[in-house]
Amino acid sequence: MTQNFVRILFSIALGMMLSFGALAEQPEEQAQAEVVKVESVAMDAAAKVEPAVEEVDSGYQIGPEDVLEISVWKEEGLKKEALVRPDGGLSFPLIGEVQAAGKTVGQLKKEIAQRLEKFIPDPVVSIAFLKVGGNKIFVIGKVNNPGEFPAGRYVDVLQALSMAKGLTPFASENGIKIMRKEGGKDIVFPFRYSDVKNGEDLGQNIQLKGGDVVVVP
Repeated sequence: MTQNFVRILFSIALGMMLSFGALAEQPEEQAQAEVVKVESVAMDAAAKVEPAVEEVDSGYQIGPEDVLEISVWKEEGLKKEALVRPDGGLSFPLIGEVQAAGKTVGQLKKEIAQRLEKFIPDPVVSIAFLKVGGNKIFVIGKVNNPGEFPAGRYVDVLQALSMAKGLTPFASENGIKIMRKEGGKDIVFPFRYSDVKNGEDLGQNIQLKGGDVVVVP
C-alpha cells in the first residue's frame, strides 16, 4: 500500500510539473507567434512605403548652371545628375528635352512625372539640388559692399542688403528699387527700407530672382 501511495504521489507531482511546464510554455509560444506576426506586418508595410519626397516647394526658380539630381523611385536607370544649360533646358531619359529654368522644383517634378506616365505607371519623381549655379543678384548704389551675390534658394531684399553690408549713412532708405527683367519687359518694385525695418508693409520684402538688381540711391 505504501508503494501504491508513493506511486500516486509521484504521478500527481509529475502531472503538476507537466501542467506548470505547459502553462509556462504557452505564453512564450504566443509571444513568438506575435513577434512573427509583427515582423511580417512591418515587412509588408516597409515594402509599400514610398521614399520621402520633397513636398515643400521653396519658391526658388531653377536657373542656368544649377545642377540637379533627378531620380524616379524604383527605376535605377532613371537617375541622372543634370546640368541646366544656358538656354534653360536639360535632358532626361525617355522624355528627352525639358525646360527647367524659370520653374520651381515642384513644377519641374510635376512636368517630368506627367511625361513619364507614357512609359511608367504612377512615377514618383525626386529632385535634389547638387549646386546652385548661375543665379546672381546685384546690389548697387549707396551700400557698403556693392556687387553681385548668389541668389541661392531663397534671398529676399533685406537679405540682399545684408550681403552688401548694409546701407551707407547717405543712402535714401525709402527710395530703394528692385529692377527685374521678365518676359522682355522691365519691372520695378519699390522698397521702403524704414517701413520694413519697423515691421510695416512686409509684403514689399519680396523674394529676389536671378538677374534682379537692387538699386540704393
